Amino acid sequence: MTRSGRGRIGVFGGTFNPIHLGHLRAAEEVVEALGLERMLFVPSASPPHKPEGAGDPLAPAALRLAWVRAALAGNPRFEVDALEVERGGASYTVDTLRALRRRTAPEPPVFAIGCDAFAELGSWREPEALVALAHFAVMTRPPVAAGSLADWLPKELRHAVEIGPDGRSGRHRSAGTELRVVEVSALHISASDVRRRLREGRSVRYLVPESVRESVERSGVFS
Repeated sequence: MTRSGRGRIGVFGGTFNPIHLGHLRAAEEVVEALGLERMLFVPSASPPHKPEGAGDPLAPAALRLAWVRAALAGNPRFEVDALEVERGGASYTVDTLRALRRRTAPEPPVFAIGCDAFAELGSWREPEALVALAHFAVMTRPPVAAGSLADWLPKELRHAVEIGPDGRSGRHRSAGTELRVVEVSALHISASDVRRRLREGRSVRYLVPESVRESVERSGVFS
């Protein structure tokens, strides 16, 4: 995946429960590093890998979607796509990438994913189809500051992906889609920490975008 990715569309999926500055900064750096035309934020409806716990609620999809829309306002390279929320049910990434691949054909989209989630890709639905449908930008995330694709590549994908000599790039052997490690700034912010602070009645100012902070606090979802 070369840096001259003009015309390529990035995809940033997640619960965004709630969206925070770490999400935004990581997406900005992937767009910049790969020269993407724009980044689509795709909030999930019902994430199959993150079942809602009694003490860790998932905000309603419509509310999370509204927060993402508000957070992206003002950045012409960021857009929200409601396809998973509109589709409803369990949000399987393979279904989303198939839909987006049809839109972006013949160029595959670029799926941005944290290295921790990438390491768990073998447990996702149709993992080999995922890496055949899209290029992958594998983001380093705090506290992981460095590493290689070989460190994180799930065993279920080792037969399908060839790692380059630098250890930081790879290619699907038959589909030709590419994988690349993208280092992003170490903003040690997580949605779980934001939720914990809200439960404790503590400030989340400068952790979430100011455009959504009051709405997140007023919602009472995480109190």
